[in-house]
Amino acid sequence: PAVTENAARPATRPRLHVGLTGGIAAGKSTVAQVFAERGAILVDADQIARDVLAEGTEGLAAVQDEFGDRVITSEGELDRAAMAEIVFTDPAARDRLNRIVHPRIRAFGRRLVAEAGPDAVVVQDVPLLVESGQAGAYDLVVVVEAPMQERIRRMVEDRGMTVEDAQNRIAAQASDEERRKAAHVLLVNDADLDALKRAANKVWDRFIAPDGDGFDPESTQGRDEPDADHRETRDQGE
Repeated sequence: PAVTENAARPATRPRLHVGLTGGIAAGKSTVAQVFAERGAILVDADQIARDVLAEGTEGLAAVQDEFGDRVITSEGELDRAAMAEIVFTDPAARDRLNRIVHPRIRAFGRRLVAEAGPDAVVVQDVPLLVESGQAGAYDLVVVVEAPMQERIRRMVEDRGMTVEDAQNRIAAQASDEERRKAAHVLLVNDADLDALKRAANKVWDRFIAPDGDGFDPESTQGRDEPDADHRETRDQGE
């Protein structure tokens, strides 16, 4: 897989450090939940982003300095709707925000990984893993993918977005092709929720569990490919 950054690894390494990513509304949160239920320590980049931009933080002050009071509520918190309206239609503004937020998220995440211990499996749920160039920081990168129209439907029906807003959010992220290039394992979420959970459990058993086959980044194409009848899961060696 393509590696765009060799991020500093923590001094205390977990047994396995997994990067989990996927486009908005692809089903990544479901896979993260399965991995957590199987014993992983879950590090959620979205939650970290909220923490580093919480009221009174240095991160929020930096955002206010960059974008002004229009992105701050009367209570002194980040106005996420106002911020989203700016950055999801203006790539330059999005880059300015990312330069503030991403280094803080990575530093916070590294601390959590270092505290996990040498026997742990740490799964970092990172929506913008590819966009922020972090693929090289992980032992295993798992990508969740779903059909575009299904993702738009979920965003409209489940999150109350307009179709235009949903399309803008998708356009602001990496493409499916870009994420596939970073993937060691690809989960294709084109069936029902139970099928996705079964596929996530299969990935755990095959690649993450201590008694599984594990993932060999030096393997030849197709060596670690799961059984053909599990269409939701495939090792990405293309």
